[in-house]
Amino acid sequence: MSYLMPSEFATKMVDAGESKVFMSTRDTVIRGFMAGAILALAAVFAITIAVKTGSFLLGAILFPVGFCMLYLMGFDLLTGVFVLTPLALLDKRPGVTVKGILRNWGLVFIGNFAGALTVAFMISFIFTYGYNVDAGAIGHKIASIGESRTLGYAEHGVAGWFTIFIRGMLCNWMVSLGVVGAMISTNVSGKVIAMWMPIFLFFFMGFEHSVVNMFLFPFGMIMGGDFSIMDYFIWNEIPTALGNLVGGLAFTGLTLYTTHVRTAAKRPQPEMIQKPATA
Repeated sequence: MSYLMPSEFATKMVDAGESKVFMSTRDTVIRGFMAGAILALAAVFAITIAVKTGSFLLGAILFPVGFCMLYLMGFDLLTGVFVLTPLALLDKRPGVTVKGILRNWGLVFIGNFAGALTVAFMISFIFTYGYNVDAGAIGHKIASIGESRTLGYAEHGVAGWFTIFIRGMLCNWMVSLGVVGAMISTNVSGKVIAMWMPIFLFFFMGFEHSVVNMFLFPFGMIMGGDFSIMDYFIWNEIPTALGNLVGGLAFTGLTLYTTHVRTAAKRPQPEMIQKPATA
């Protein structure tokens, strides 16, 4: 069958989390770098479509191509490991520790940020012919996004900070459903369809994704956005990442693990099966 039952793909989630904890430093950083770079390109792609066509809906519909590509290539986003690696700890997999999970998160963050930042410099360079001409409508649009989603939140103080946090929760609820959705199918088309739906939803609704923001805000600053590095971290990246962690783990990881792994029907062990009495 091309479709896996929840009890089957939920176990795959735990297996995936365990494998990521024990991945080498080199592989973890490289996979994180490529994931951050591809997602950044997808963000540029979607915004370019929205600006040139005047339809944000069309940009949101096509944005998931980046997520599908990076997932099919086996690259890792911070939002994904936030959900999968803690499940291996909850399942008491041998050798999985809190320290190992935090190490994985840190390395993936570094890789994602480096990849997104690299694309930010590359795209800003080609938009401006080496910073010699104006970036045009697309560059100004991205810069304005950076300002509105840092200083715009800061204007509301604590309420603004928690608004970002909740948007981050809702974002990774959807993104993690994309990660898990790809596990329910054993063919490429099924995986793509399962990933496409929640990723389209999160992008169109304007939820906050920590890795997408690793591109948007540095690029916005390069383009002359009127906000600082501290504005970016305090009024976007930190609350977004925390929201991504809580939302993805609580709404997707723990719900599926609790209802499909912890409480799954267990087959009786051979020694527990009573043999029929013989005459």
